[in-house]
Order: sequence, then structure tokens, then C-alpha cells
Amino acid sequence: MPKHEVQSDSSETRSLLKQMRAGDRQGFERLVARHQAYLHRLVELRLDPRLRSRLDPPDIVQEAYLEALKRLDRYLKRPALPFRLWLRQIACDRALKARRHHLGTARRTVSREVRLPERSSWALAGHLLAAGSTPSQQLDHRELDRRLRLAVEQLPDADREVVMMRHFERLSNREVAHVLGIDPATASKRHGRAILRLHQILFEGGLTESQL
Repeated sequence: MPKHEVQSDSSETRSLLKQMRAGDRQGFERLVARHQAYLHRLVELRLDPRLRSRLDPPDIVQEAYLEALKRLDRYLKRPALPFRLWLRQIACDRALKARRHHLGTARRTVSREVRLPERSSWALAGHLLAAGSTPSQQLDHRELDRRLRLAVEQLPDADREVVMMRHFERLSNREVAHVLGIDPATASKRHGRAILRLHQILFEGGLTESQL
């Protein structure tokens, strides 16, 4: 594999990056379009809840696009991350910058409130069940969202982060490993540990297997 290609990029992304290195700058717009839905979901998830009445997530995404465009030449020469994770890093930085700007550096406590993407709780509930099972209809989506959100907020920071990346950002295990700077096997173990803890918190809170 050429040194400037990163393994977790899809073949389509690698092809567009190659075109961009050859001078086709329209490839950037096509690449960004491929990841637009993901970035909007990411900012919805990562934007500090205290800012949601002041800032529109699409504005943060647009700022991330502009910042990525500024850094593009440097990225094309030395891509340290897959393209999607590079965009993710920039978007997270913009969300953090917005929090510092609006809330001030003195308020260092970061809210642990989780805002779940629409219907993501159903997919996570399915993951918590035994293989071959499906979520029941005993709890409606709003109640399941509420219980899962409260349980995720109780996880230790490291476990919470893994769950958010895998189930709400929908990153692959390899992508999580890239973000955390660890090998995929370790990332997989951390994810398994986090899911076990989440399972325990939910059941200690009174949720039964039949209600998932």
C-alpha cells in the first residue's frame, strides 16, 4: 500500500484522494458529500447540550468543512488518519472551540448528558441482547432512549467514549482503534467491557431482559 494511503479508508475514498493529489480539487466536495450525514450526526452528539439553544449543528459542520479545506494540502501530503477520522477530528475541535467561546474556559466541567441520534437506542438494545434476539415492543422508543441515555451517562469516561463511538457515531472497531491510538484487539476488548458495564447498569436500574 502506498505510504500516503491509510488502511481504514474505503477504496472509493482512496480513489478520490488519489484524484485530488493529481489536481482534481472537485474530489474534495465529493468526499465531503460522502461523509455529510456522519458529520451532522457527530456534531449533534458532541455539541455541548448547554449550547443547543444558541448554535445550529449545521453551522459547526460548515466551519469544519472550511477548516478542512484550509488544511487539505497538508493532509494530502501526510495523512496521519483515515479521511473520515480526519474530518471527525476537525469537527470535534470546532465543537470544543464553540464550547470554550460561549461558556468560557473557567467552566471546565463537561456535561455528561448524551443526546442519542434518532432510533440509535433500538440498535444498541439489540446489541445488548443475546445473539438472534430482537428488541421487544414493551418499551416505546422514547422510554428506551431515556433509559439508555441515563445508563450511558453513568459509564466511566473511557467506557462511555467507546460506546458513543461504536454505537452512536457508528465507527468500526478499526476506526475506534485509530482514534484511541491502540491496536484493534485492545479496542475490541474495551468495547466488550463497556457493553458488559452498560448491561449491568441497565439491569440494576430495573430494566429486564424481556423489556429490551
